[in-house]
Amino acid sequence: MNQASSNDTIDLQIAVSTLQKHWVRTISIGFAISVATYGATFLVKPTFTAKTTIISPQQQSPAAAALASLSALPGLAGFAGGKSPADQYIAIIQSETLSNRIIARFNLQKLYEKQLLIETRRELTQKVRAVVNKKDNLISIEVDDHSPERAAQLANAYVEELRKLSNELALGEAQQRRAFFEEQLKKTRDALSASQLLLQDSSITSSAIKSDPKAAIESYARLKAEYEASQTQLKAMRLRLADGAVEIQQMQSRLSSLLNQLARLEEPKSASRSQAYLDAYRDYKYQEALFEIYARQFEAARLDEARENTLVQVLDIASTPEEKSKPKRALITLGAGAGGILITFLYLCLRRARTTAPIATQN
Repeated sequence: MNQASSNDTIDLQIAVSTLQKHWVRTISIGFAISVATYGATFLVKPTFTAKTTIISPQQQSPAAAALASLSALPGLAGFAGGKSPADQYIAIIQSETLSNRIIARFNLQKLYEKQLLIETRRELTQKVRAVVNKKDNLISIEVDDHSPERAAQLANAYVEELRKLSNELALGEAQQRRAFFEEQLKKTRDALSASQLLLQDSSITSSAIKSDPKAAIESYARLKAEYEASQTQLKAMRLRLADGAVEIQQMQSRLSSLLNQLARLEEPKSASRSQAYLDAYRDYKYQEALFEIYARQFEAARLDEARENTLVQVLDIASTPEEKSKPKRALITLGAGAGGILITFLYLCLRRARTTAPIATQN
């Protein structure tokens, strides 16, 4: 314990003695390093940062609205979930597709002197930052470049390409939905016409009038239309979810329940003229309900296809930055000077400790 205390005292004495004796040299070396570092910062190309801000969309994307539109049927509400629109925007900004468009637009592969596209994309990714401000839900896009004009152009180009890509994705999805529901609508229209002709050929009897089939038949028609629409919903879900997903299993259970209810309603009855009329009337109401469902979906898809996508709204357009963002000469100079002083002081203390070590051993 005494030996350890003695060594601590000797080390402290060496540090104080070295500082008293060599403080001028230590500060001079640190100052010289600061001056040299400050001069070296002028050899580094200045970096300018341009920033643009867009408003995070609050409404559903057309794709999500398409899936959610089927939820007008009971029990299907709340299906369209997933990431928020802001997260989707960030993912699109960071995607390879959008990066490749920016690279081609500004010929960045030649500018960055890269042979491979992946190397150019990697360097571009390091110069671009897209973040969501959770407080105000705004999306900021910052781009670094040695040219202030090009930094602003790149930042604004990201917004333009984001708008174009979002438009293309929404339009392509709307076209697919429109074509799908157009085909379903055509089939249902033909089936509705056929059931109407069959109903006209069926003679209504007094027993059919007394049975008052309207409520039961319309209930059956709605149930069967819901079953068909649920099958369509399941097809749409399987485009983006695995068969083992909870949503898929829930939809399959719902289909099984609807099928059981339909089976009970479709139990064979005694053949009669009134029964033939009831069957024809029931089929007609079913086709009519199904036609209304598909007509609504077709109209929604057609409107989505025709409308202009205005989800990307710019709050602040990127302007040419007037001041550089890097290198920060004052901070770098102060850090280099402080580091130089510390290293010089430690070196002098170590050298003095080695010099005095033999004397301490002899004592």
